[in-house]
Amino acid sequence: MGKKVTVVGAGFYGSTTAQRLAEYDIFDTVVITDIIEGKPEGLALDLNQSRPIEGFETRVVGVTTGKNGEGYEAIEGSDVVVITAGLPRKPGMSRMDLLETNAKIVRQVSENVAKYAPNAVVIVVSNPLDEMTALAQIATQFPKNRVMGQAGMLDTARFTHFVAEALSVPVASVKTLTLGSHGDTMVPVPSRSTVDGKPLREVMPAEQIEDLVVRTRNGGAEVVALLKTGSAYFAPSAAAARMARAVATDSGEIMPVCAWVDGEYGISGVYLGVEAEIGREGVRRVIETPLDDDEIASLKAAAEAVRAKQADVANM
Repeated sequence: MGKKVTVVGAGFYGSTTAQRLAEYDIFDTVVITDIIEGKPEGLALDLNQSRPIEGFETRVVGVTTGKNGEGYEAIEGSDVVVITAGLPRKPGMSRMDLLETNAKIVRQVSENVAKYAPNAVVIVVSNPLDEMTALAQIATQFPKNRVMGQAGMLDTARFTHFVAEALSVPVASVKTLTLGSHGDTMVPVPSRSTVDGKPLREVMPAEQIEDLVVRTRNGGAEVVALLKTGSAYFAPSAAAARMARAVATDSGEIMPVCAWVDGEYGISGVYLGVEAEIGREGVRRVIETPLDDDEIASLKAAAEAVRAKQADVANM
């Protein structure tokens, strides 16, 4: 039995994620679903026709799903399910503005995932990210290690890009980290960030670091404001696809993800952006990265901010 991955939602984010997963050529099948009739089938046909050119054998299957779960039988046996379904932001919207609309969508998707792919690891990318990840776990009733959210990989990539651009150095020479929530209480971690192995604080003045931290925190809004319709998808899909690959290959890679935290950093009972070891069972363990006191304080503040909102989604 070969590996199978499903991407729910065939918008720009979902279709680009499906493309990346197919081009890895490590899955037998990539399933892409959507409620817009014919759209996932059309994308799948198009992607399959790229196989001879890009040289991959993974087959892409597109399925239109109905209001009552019709079509979801196609995801049966998926090892990983990436949930991208939901509305993207419009200029001027915060991620939280999407809460009620996307909660209904994510709950319905999650219930169908639980029914047809009961052994899958779920990667949530729908916004508001931390709340939707909590909701997906509640709706699937999966063990918490098998439900995680994509945020830290993307935020870290944005921070790394901004630092590399500001210093005119290759992105490969820069290592950064962001923890906390995907939004206003994001916690970029300068103490764990380096350029060519040197601490970021030694090669960049504090006020410039702070400017880049703010730009990272608003990274998605900056893209949304420029695009005017829709939101970012190239960098986000790269992040989600890498997480799915880590699960499928049981790689044990350490990645910043939105994971269930239960005692680490003195924080318990909340989904939060932390570093975690990723494998076939989802989150193998949360890694307690050594942080400065002010960074730990920010992380605890982020945990309390998302805890209150995650409690609300249980009833949505």
